Amino acid sequence: MVAKTISSRTNDARLDEWSPRLLKSRLYGQLLVDIIIGRLAPSERLDEQNLAKRYGGGLAGIRDALARLALEGLVLRRARVGTMVAPLDLMEAREAFAARTLVEVECAGLAARFANDAQIAAIRAALDAGEAAIAEHDARALAMMDEAFHLAVASASHNRVLAKMVMTLHHQTARFWLVTMREPSLEDSRLALAHHRILADAIAAHDVSRAQDAMRQALGDFPADVKRAWTSA
Repeated sequence: MVAKTISSRTNDARLDEWSPRLLKSRLYGQLLVDIIIGRLAPSERLDEQNLAKRYGGGLAGIRDALARLALEGLVLRRARVGTMVAPLDLMEAREAFAARTLVEVECAGLAARFANDAQIAAIRAALDAGEAAIAEHDARALAMMDEAFHLAVASASHNRVLAKMVMTLHHQTARFWLVTMREPSLEDSRLALAHHRILADAIAAHDVSRAQDAMRQALGDFPADVKRAWTSA
């Protein structure tokens, strides 16, 4: 019992280490979003001093953030070469999306079973700024909203391992999508937001099958979308 309690506290401490209240978490979030939306471009060299000036943090915070991004495969750090944004890889993105579909559909079903009122409220709240972000063509706000929504669903699954997998897979696939695909139309963006709201409603209704189907709809068909986008480019 004592060992189990210590283990639980250790896990909680590891999660709290990257609380949004901490500077290093803020720096990580800013770097992450800029990588996902392509503001920090694939294969771009990253100078720690310049990043510290750009994002308003100290070198220690920047290094911690880069270390975490490296663990997710979004940044490459090599001795005598330096640090760079990881290049894009279509095959890797396809595999990550296939894995994401399996994991997130399961998370949606678990969330429909186990989500409490506070978690359902968090899922809905993640979509609150969607219409404004779409109208303003705010890529950063849309990326942050999408991540917040999918992580809220994953958290509501009550399975920490799956939730951590969702976070990493979401970053990999969202980055490929936003950097390489054509900008979605206003109608496409609003349809995507509607699909997310249908998913939130299914979870709130504790309808497992409908939640899983809604998640598949919200994720879309990555291979077909890639083919369509590149054909029309």
